[in-house]
Amino acid sequence: MRIVSSLLRRAVYPSMAAGGVFRRTRAAGLAVVTYHGILPPGYQPIDAALDGNLITAEMLRRQLRLLKKHYNIILPEEFLAWREERLALPERAVLLTCDDGLLNCMSDMLPVLLEEDLRCLFFVTGASAQEKRGTLWYEDLFLALLRVPAGGLEISFEGVLFQSELGSREQRRSMWWRSVKQLSQFTSEKRRAFLRLVQTKSHAERAPMVEGSVESRRFELMILPELRQLASSGMMIGAHTESHPMLSHASPQMVRDEVLGCKTKLESALGEQVWVQAYPFGDPESVNSSVLQITQEAGFKAAFTNFGGGLGAELSPFALPRVHVTAKMGLAEFEAQVSGFHARLQRRANRNPQHLGMVRA
Repeated sequence: MRIVSSLLRRAVYPSMAAGGVFRRTRAAGLAVVTYHGILPPGYQPIDAALDGNLITAEMLRRQLRLLKKHYNIILPEEFLAWREERLALPERAVLLTCDDGLLNCMSDMLPVLLEEDLRCLFFVTGASAQEKRGTLWYEDLFLALLRVPAGGLEISFEGVLFQSELGSREQRRSMWWRSVKQLSQFTSEKRRAFLRLVQTKSHAERAPMVEGSVESRRFELMILPELRQLASSGMMIGAHTESHPMLSHASPQMVRDEVLGCKTKLESALGEQVWVQAYPFGDPESVNSSVLQITQEAGFKAAFTNFGGGLGAELSPFALPRVHVTAKMGLAEFEAQVSGFHARLQRRANRNPQHLGMVRA
């Protein structure tokens, strides 16, 4: 199947894009595109599992210009009006979103958006509503696991055994992803305590980052002044939970705390209602019917997953699908995804992720 995917990416999709096939789609609805930030110039990617969601500023500009030329990019406010049945969507409607709130969203992504006169819906965690700069716990964990000497690693933590052989990069990725799911049942403070245990095993705790450095722009999160600057620049802010756990592995009470905690902090910081959420990670495994229900009860008007997007996709209000942009995605594949062609092809091949049980509004 990898050969087929490579053929599509390198030959079939470029040929179809050059012939204008994708932009002639008659699929109705909305394509939601999700970014995770920009690779700062000078940063050297470490691993695809860590950096594969970030693209260059130049690729972002090319994608935006393609959308401006052949599709209709709508404002976040227009999306809300459509959700409230006050506005009809134009043909080939596209909404821009970006998750996590990394500092490079301000330093490297915002300038491109403003140059192209476009607006984006940014989903940030509760960490961006404070004055102290933070990082994403699961990225810190990945970096720590990379530094652990080769051999067996075994950590007993809060009644859970974390155990793996760490040699190859693939073994380290595998333990990291298992640990992300297991640690998502714990509070943010306990996750950080586990991280310190791994850092002890690696014999190399991470040094503080220099403000404004390439490393800071890659890994650190926006803080309150930057969040307010982003909003004052015309961007809209949505919630991405308090500390970015995989919600499907958390207790219902913890899900409520994560969802409502972020919403409350952001509303207090910005002085306005935060009406939309994006689920952390957002793949089919990370969201279940209980999470969707709690999100609806929290007072949000819409919420986004991170898969299955493109024109023609089913638009359930609390599990809205998105096109997940990655570093390996060329311009032709990007358009194949936005147009819905890729998703339709996957459905015919029975390769689409299982659809979530939806909460209807």
